[in-house]
Amino acid sequence: MGGAGHAHGHPVYRERPTPIHVIPAHVKLVAVVSFVFVVVATPGTWYPAFAAYLLILGVVASIARLSIGFVLPRLAVEIPFVIFALLLPFVAEGRQIEILGISVSEPGLLAGMALLMKATLSVIASIVLAATTSPRELVRGLEQLRLPQILVQILTFMLRYLDVVSGDVRRMRIARESRAFTARHLGHLRVLGHAAGSLFIRSYERGERVHLAMLSRGYTGRLPVIEEPPVPPRIWLRAMAVPAAALAVLLSAWALS
Repeated sequence: MGGAGHAHGHPVYRERPTPIHVIPAHVKLVAVVSFVFVVVATPGTWYPAFAAYLLILGVVASIARLSIGFVLPRLAVEIPFVIFALLLPFVAEGRQIEILGISVSEPGLLAGMALLMKATLSVIASIVLAATTSPRELVRGLEQLRLPQILVQILTFMLRYLDVVSGDVRRMRIARESRAFTARHLGHLRVLGHAAGSLFIRSYERGERVHLAMLSRGYTGRLPVIEEPPVPPRIWLRAMAVPAAALAVLLSAWALS
């Protein structure tokens, strides 16, 4: 794992010299969003198209030197979608079919499968983006895409002080454990509540101090914008080849259907 991943508090980022890593963040963001749009626009029953999308992502992940063992555990973030997709066949209305002796709704089953496939592909694309782009680069990429300045500042300070707050939480946990405290029943929620309140107050006071320090240095409500050099067309072509390939698959599936 690269040192930058630790420095920015981002356990997913992997700093490696690959053709995917060197693409500017805002270009990768456009490519990922375009790819997800194509995936979402694909009818849920076009299973070969989804298989082709997965193959495309596999090629990109291979170029970025990301293994299956790295990607699969991080798919846990889509568990809520998995639960919802599993429930759809039982709560949706429509023609009933039997699977392993269990009666389920056919429209609900198809909708659940479509939701699961689209969510999984979108999450994999996001994992590849996060693994090949540091958090600081992502924020600068959003700035390049003209995201509202206030949102860019919120993300910037969140990344800057995430490690600080995490360190406070870790020290508070160590202090509790050094006093033989272990949360085992509901009565301990009061202690944890006091700790959470203390953490909130300390973070709020730190935020005020940081704001005053910035004002004393001439902060006017806008952070300085770093102008990036124009991205060469070949870099755009390299990045947009992914959504273009997905779009070609979609159009081919549409023509064959």
